[in-house]
Amino acid sequence: MGHKFAEIACTPTVRRLQSAHGSHDAYARLEQGADSHQRIGEREAAFIRARDSFYIASVGETGWPYLQHRGGPSGFVKVLDALTIGFADYPGNRQYVSTGNVIHDERVALLFMDYPHRRRLKLLGRARIVGREDVEILTRLDDGEGRAPLECGFIITVAAFDWNCPQHITPRFTEAEIEARRGSSIEENRRLEAGRRP
Repeated sequence: MGHKFAEIACTPTVRRLQSAHGSHDAYARLEQGADSHQRIGEREAAFIRARDSFYIASVGETGWPYLQHRGGPSGFVKVLDALTIGFADYPGNRQYVSTGNVIHDERVALLFMDYPHRRRLKLLGRARIVGREDVEILTRLDDGEGRAPLECGFIITVAAFDWNCPQHITPRFTEAEIEARRGSSIEENRRLEAGRRP
């Protein structure tokens, strides 16, 4: 088929709309060649490991989609191998909507954002929940921050991924990123001032 993300996302209805709006030929090229975009490479792995948050979408028993933001220290999403990622789930607001949805329908979509550099990675996969009894896998998923005892873990088998264009991504910066930039500017100003002194 070629590009696995296009294979999954470009349904017959989507293809009809692409044809009607003149974009089908460009996307049809993605369907050519050997399968691609279904195994995490080093570029994707490094990008995922650098993130301190992501968004996950799941679908409930009533057919409604549900979107949730997940956050933690950089690297809290673990790349377990070229086809598998996972993250630890800690006690939160105790709604269990994503967890319940995944138990009902394993299909999920994830969106990883790098706002400062205007990059995003979309990932489709099949999720399963691992409980406290699976000590080995939970140990691998633990971020080591000691925030709270783990409730469970999410293991996601990657079906496909796609890199998006930077269009319409507004750069945003964390406090740490602003401080780092501010610190380098202050140091540069000190050097300039020192060079001006007689």
